[in-house]
Amino acid sequence: MTVTEGESVPEGSDDKGDMPSGIGAATESGAGAEGGVVADDGYVLSERRLERERFRRARARRATAVAAVSTLATAVVLYLIVVEAPGWPRTKETFFSAHYAREALPKVLDGLWLNVRLLLVCGVAVLVLGMLIAIARTLRGPVFFPLRVLAAAYTDFFRGLPLIINLMIVVLGVPALRLQGVTVDPVLLGGTALTLTYSAYVAEVFRAGIESVHPSQRAAARSLGLTNRQALRYVVLPQAVRRQVPPLLNDLVSLQKDTGLVSIGGAVDAVRAADIIVGRSLNYTPYIVAGLVFVALTIPMTRFTDWVTARMDRRRAQGGTL
Repeated sequence: MTVTEGESVPEGSDDKGDMPSGIGAATESGAGAEGGVVADDGYVLSERRLERERFRRARARRATAVAAVSTLATAVVLYLIVVEAPGWPRTKETFFSAHYAREALPKVLDGLWLNVRLLLVCGVAVLVLGMLIAIARTLRGPVFFPLRVLAAAYTDFFRGLPLIINLMIVVLGVPALRLQGVTVDPVLLGGTALTLTYSAYVAEVFRAGIESVHPSQRAAARSLGLTNRQALRYVVLPQAVRRQVPPLLNDLVSLQKDTGLVSIGGAVDAVRAADIIVGRSLNYTPYIVAGLVFVALTIPMTRFTDWVTARMDRRRAQGGTL
């Protein structure tokens, strides 16, 4: 590495000009004797390092240009395929009518508020019930065997039962029993069905997190005088929950989309509001509007999930805590 006169090489640097972490950007007003560039704190960047960085920037610009051209070409081809199809005029009128889109949007947004409330309430219920089932499945000792069997049977049954069938059984079957004190509100019954199904999935996510914690963690907690319950609460569960945040967020994204299925019981949510307009007009544009509204609601949650996952992966790669 080339060093200007009177300057010393920082400890830990090598001949290849590797920059220690925390070094600022180089300034042009400090060129070395052989083309090196001096950073703000006196660190000298070698010509090899500068050339490597220029190559990376050029490669990144080239990759961005290729991706943009490829995306534009694909979009143009798809557009031409669609608009040149023989049935496109009729399809445009039936599915992409501006008139029915303007009519449907306010009613779909009103119905979406029901979906959001279902997501919030059912999301909390799913997390709590799923955690309890996961703990029941991981309890030790022969005395808890019946509880473990019941928890396993619950998860196996509701993970195997299609959600739409579960909704029909709960929303349509429970009112048919005419039980005293049992609600017949399709919103509450639909939320119950969603909670039953998704708690089974979430329970398995929590159980995987609990079992991923090394047994030495529990043993160390017990050696410090903690009881089994305290070790589970203060040592095992915090680690298990942190490790399973990304899959839990994915389940919540799926729950947000499936709240639209409560409309099969007559609840007027975003999907049902669109269905009412479609039944009256025989135009399917409201379905497109409802779908786009759900997509707009889901994308921020999906991007947040991706961000959390990438952040945890970076911390894990750096050897940090999860």
